Amino acid sequence: MSTTTNPVSILSEPECWDLMASRALGRLVTSVDGLPEIFPINYVVQRRTILFRTAEGTKMVSAVINDRVLFEVDDHNVAEGWSVIVKGVARVVRSDEDLAEAHRAQLLPWTATSKQHYVRIKPVGVTGRRFVFG
Repeated sequence: MSTTTNPVSILSEPECWDLMASRALGRLVTSVDGLPEIFPINYVVQRRTILFRTAEGTKMVSAVINDRVLFEVDDHNVAEGWSVIVKGVARVVRSDEDLAEAHRAQLLPWTATSKQHYVRIKPVGVTGRRFVFG
């Protein structure tokens, strides 16, 4: 008697958040000069939002001008993988209260560049899939 595992399954929203919280590297998808652009970012999950740091430049400008973004994170091993996508609105963190909360996340830049600005992605939709390989 054999058991068949569905090769693709839908993740619940709580599962998506748990998986996102277990990782530190994702991808920000936005628009720059009318064209799609993707940036690897280190991030944390805080209050069911995605928080990342950035310097002045393309990521920050595009997140402010084109505040509708996608965020994607995934992982895999030899047997299975998963992918989570967040559709959301990106906003630069500005208020003293929000900045204090962002500082408490202990989100440190991975590179030796100055990343003084926090950006928070508030989700509009969260979807995820798990894949069984083979």
